[in-house]
Amino acid sequence: MFRAASEPQSKRHVRNSFFVVGEGLLADPGTDEPAEAQAASSVAALRKFQFSRLGPKAKPEQLLNRAQRTELAQKMTTDPPGPGGQPNSSPGVPAGFTYLGQFVDHDLTLDATAVRLEEDVTVQQLLQGRSPALDLDSLYGLGPDNRFDRRFYEDDGIRLKSGTTQGIPGANDITKDPLAGFDLPRVGAGSLPSERRRPLIPDPRNDENLVVAQIHSAFIRFHNRFVTELADKGVSSAVLFESAREAVVKHYQWMLVHDFLPRIVEGSVIDEVFGKGRKHFEPSPGDQDRPTMPIEFSVAAYRLGHSMVRDEYEWNRIFRTGGLTVATLELLFRFTGTSGNLSPGGDINDPESGSFERLPTNWIADFRRLFDFPKGGRADLAVTAGEFNLTKRIDTLLVDPLAKLPLGSFGARPQGPSDAIELNLAFRNLTRANMVSLATGQQMASRLKVKPLLASDFDNRDGAQLSDALKKKLVKDCPLWFYILREAEVNGGGKLTGVGGRIVAEVFHRAIEGSHHSIVRDPFWRPFLTPDAQRKADGKFDMTDLLLYAFESKAELLNPLGP
Repeated sequence: MFRAASEPQSKRHVRNSFFVVGEGLLADPGTDEPAEAQAASSVAALRKFQFSRLGPKAKPEQLLNRAQRTELAQKMTTDPPGPGGQPNSSPGVPAGFTYLGQFVDHDLTLDATAVRLEEDVTVQQLLQGRSPALDLDSLYGLGPDNRFDRRFYEDDGIRLKSGTTQGIPGANDITKDPLAGFDLPRVGAGSLPSERRRPLIPDPRNDENLVVAQIHSAFIRFHNRFVTELADKGVSSAVLFESAREAVVKHYQWMLVHDFLPRIVEGSVIDEVFGKGRKHFEPSPGDQDRPTMPIEFSVAAYRLGHSMVRDEYEWNRIFRTGGLTVATLELLFRFTGTSGNLSPGGDINDPESGSFERLPTNWIADFRRLFDFPKGGRADLAVTAGEFNLTKRIDTLLVDPLAKLPLGSFGARPQGPSDAIELNLAFRNLTRANMVSLATGQQMASRLKVKPLLASDFDNRDGAQLSDALKKKLVKDCPLWFYILREAEVNGGGKLTGVGGRIVAEVFHRAIEGSHHSIVRDPFWRPFLTPDAQRKADGKFDMTDLLLYAFESKAELLNPLGP
């Protein structure tokens, strides 16, 4: 699920403040009113993740009141469970892309210096650590030469640490064994289970659900395999890490532009932005200007992924229809160290409960069920249609389990909110937008000069069913997040278009341009790690190519538990 960063990291998804450049600090007032900007010293400003505002502020009367937000959130979180898939599954979009999108969000919004604010951090580190760039800092942190982030690396200071699963007692197959390289590295020390379970990675949000955790583990493998390849070719250890990082980052960026974005954004918008440049978001930055993060992207447009989440998944040969059980959304939260307890037993909202301290071996992902390898030329890695997971389409409906989030998913364990509606993800999104007086969809359509939604576009169709009173309000003043999802629903065929497409495409372009390693600034670069020779010659490098390279093109590594 894509969403904004939080600050500090211990408060992960409960962001209570946004430092908006040119305005000041917008902090949660603890009431139903929008936040008022507070002045910040230059040092305090540097210590805040840098947000900006792409559009105008909404006026108080344009915002939804609490009763309206409650009603809309409840209408949005009614997509019922559907064995074998949701009735509105998105054709052609493998479910792994939902969580790749979340991995990308954490890359964009990581505050790489949040846990070190009292230490000697340079101004350059502060700026770099808070600049939204697609540079994989959620994987690399500040690098192996940084005294705080050295712990994420092996003794050679080049390879990233990986983790080992925990075997299942009494099992009579491969799941009885611990398997190296299939879990995130974990702290493994401390007096409390929650301390020992903590992921040893720069961004603990990448262990908030099991899918994004397994994707992060795959990126660790991707980096480490290329390091080994370079070392075997005699590349000097003095340049080995940076050489590997540059290649990994550029392949990642290429995959996002050519594989990920076209699945969520209308193609004509992508072609225009990446072919002709940005029109609205920081179109002509200076050489020394760091990218900022528009709150319209962070608080609204990039929360599109919440709509793509399924309520259950065909996970591997054990956790599937006809197996022990399907992998429900609750289970994917449970088998993590950040949102759950990595254990089949215990209270998911009690971080000290449960008996496992590493991922149980029987919960390793079968990537064949999450990404479409046959379309990348590997027919031998196909699964049956009934066992392949598609995303839900992008629309105004969220699966109903998102109406009651586990407390660990937004940093609230063990004490949750007093009002149950605050566990509702849609309500949380709508409320966060109010806090920063986020522009309405109609305001942003005017600002970006795109065709606005018509009043008839708010009629009840397949999406959220609106009451007459709520529809009347939204036709005039629609929260940006709902507006963008409605655009995809009625005009985009399940892809972002109009306001949403333009915001997401331009922010991705700027985030790549502003990265230390950048395919936007190096337009002649081409991928060279594609395993298939013909696809490599054609300049192809998709997410399946990344996984094939990371897992040595071996079925037994992409799916170690077997078919």
